[in-house]
Amino acid sequence: MTVEIGVILPTSSPDPARPILGDVRESARFAEELGLDSVWSTDHLIASAPMLDSSVVLAAAAAVTERITVGFNVMLLALRPVAWAAKQVSTLQHVSGNRLVLGIGTGNPAHGDIGWRAAGVNFADRGRLTDQALAVLPDLIAGKPVTLEDGLEAAIAPGSAVPPIVVAGNGKAAFRRAARYGDGWATIAMSADEVKASLDRINQQHDRPPLQATVVAPQLDADPQRAADQLKAYEEAGTARVILAPSGDWRRDYEHAAELRRA
Repeated sequence: MTVEIGVILPTSSPDPARPILGDVRESARFAEELGLDSVWSTDHLIASAPMLDSSVVLAAAAAVTERITVGFNVMLLALRPVAWAAKQVSTLQHVSGNRLVLGIGTGNPAHGDIGWRAAGVNFADRGRLTDQALAVLPDLIAGKPVTLEDGLEAAIAPGSAVPPIVVAGNGKAAFRRAARYGDGWATIAMSADEVKASLDRINQQHDRPPLQATVVAPQLDADPQRAADQLKAYEEAGTARVILAPSGDWRRDYEHAAELRRA
């Protein structure tokens, strides 16, 4: 089995009374010591519960590890001017030694629109703005000159290797976005059969090599051996990576993920 197993860094919580569940450095090191494949940070400006800045979180995780992949799950690209986003991503690639995966999404409506309003972005425009940003983001990250929406030509230095871009979302617009701009596609809690059906729809829309899925919070049995069998079905459906859901005890979650990886 080749499905990679990742975990979410303990930097946010649905419980406002316990917004920070663990130390980023300690948890990232522990995940790497256990042999896990990746650690991930959620992203928002103002969410339904307190949340740390994802770029700073991933920089901290990268600084104390050597091997493990660090990733956005997912960056809300439209919240930022695209040039600033590209600068953050390019810098993270440098400081991590090219270990970054860039998940991109348009945000969960459950968080409301206050974060978007605070950033001066119309919530209803987030899909269109994400598409516009994705059209120029890879070249910006790479240090190539691009023409921005206002006609300004700009280049960021130094450039970096463009990380894999994984586009998240389950609607028609997200499928189109993944097909056009993504190196992969991400979803939450889908079954293996649903993942396969969705990938079939996405991969029909472009002529590049078929995209694979990243599945957040997959539907797995609590028993590691039975869960390993379920992961085989996810792999056969086209899943390259799973990111396990947090329970509130990050150390226990990571140990469970490592046990699953061994199984």
